[in-house]
Amino acid sequence: MTEPTPLRVDLLTREYPPEVYGGAGVHVEYLARELRRLADVRVRCFGLPRTEAGVTAYPEPPGLTGANAALRTMGVDLEMAAGTAGADVVHSHTWYANLAGHTAKLLHGVPHVLTAHSLEPLRPWKAEQLGGGYALSSWIERTAMEAADAIIAVSAGMRRDVLTAYPQVDPDRVRVVYNGIDTIQYAPDQGTEVLDRLGVDPSRPSVVYVGRITRQKGLPYLLRAARELPADTQLVLLAGAPDTAEIAAEVQELVAELRANRSGVVWVAEMLPKTEVIQVLTHATVFACPSVYEPMGIVNLEAMACETAVVATATGGIPEVVADGETGLLVPIEQATDGSGTPLDPDRFVADLAAAINTLLADPAKTTEMARAGRRRAVEHFSWDAIAARTLDIYREVRAAG
Repeated sequence: MTEPTPLRVDLLTREYPPEVYGGAGVHVEYLARELRRLADVRVRCFGLPRTEAGVTAYPEPPGLTGANAALRTMGVDLEMAAGTAGADVVHSHTWYANLAGHTAKLLHGVPHVLTAHSLEPLRPWKAEQLGGGYALSSWIERTAMEAADAIIAVSAGMRRDVLTAYPQVDPDRVRVVYNGIDTIQYAPDQGTEVLDRLGVDPSRPSVVYVGRITRQKGLPYLLRAARELPADTQLVLLAGAPDTAEIAAEVQELVAELRANRSGVVWVAEMLPKTEVIQVLTHATVFACPSVYEPMGIVNLEAMACETAVVATATGGIPEVVADGETGLLVPIEQATDGSGTPLDPDRFVADLAAAINTLLADPAKTTEMARAGRRRAVEHFSWDAIAARTLDIYREVRAAG
């Protein structure tokens, strides 16, 4: 009997290794790896040429050099859409690739699946970064969302946000498939060579932050909360890629203030290899996630898999990842309803964040217990093989329906 031809799936993404700077890029990397066991996977991404088989990268069209960033993104998307001829399903990730997926659907008559990693209406601060391009990114996302054959939300919280932001979307088309974690790769590393190079003292307690410098990630709130941490506690910031000059300056000023009043403030602005991040996470006493907007917060899973207790904001999909009182502590937040996620009482949020971190720093036995529970939760509930299988089921459904 002839074996059935495997489904051809074209994954459309801005980020793909080695050019990964956020959670969406991590998601696509591991989803592609697992899906290749089940389907014919082609990856179409932005940037420089890749050597990996089945991966095609698209540079910005030279005719758009110097144009608004959103226009340059649209140019890449159109070239990506042209390359999807012959696909059975296209699957786009973030607004950066949504136009490619939507255009491929119209051009080739192929089902379009879209994963919502974040939503433009809930990131109004991006107008600072994109200027008039924010209107374009918002239009792209709305158009693709309303026309997609299926929308994958990375958490139940994200599903609620999708349906609130885009009331024209049929709720039956929005499915929840969590982000995952490679718990073989993300596992405790007891070595100290990376810490030694960065100037982190493994004998002192440390609070670690990993993420971009953007309003969404809430780093300035953590820097203000750090004023209240015990004097022997180190603050380790693996933080780079600022969205704007304004937030970069704000973070620089807050870090300078901390360094003037305490030792052990380590700021690494360049992106470290995963193996090095894993070692830093492993030795953290507490991992802090002060985000004001986080559809899921895969970085919390990474910390948990490295057996580190987490203090994170109780917003978006984070409460679905961090079990409050079991794998860490959730910090309550009352937020503005204008889409920015801004705390209504920033001072209260900062104080609560500091109090939660200090609670764990003061109880090493409890922190160790939470760290072990976090590792178990990551292994038991967020495996990539299950995520890939569920995603493939959605591909088959939309193809059959088409």
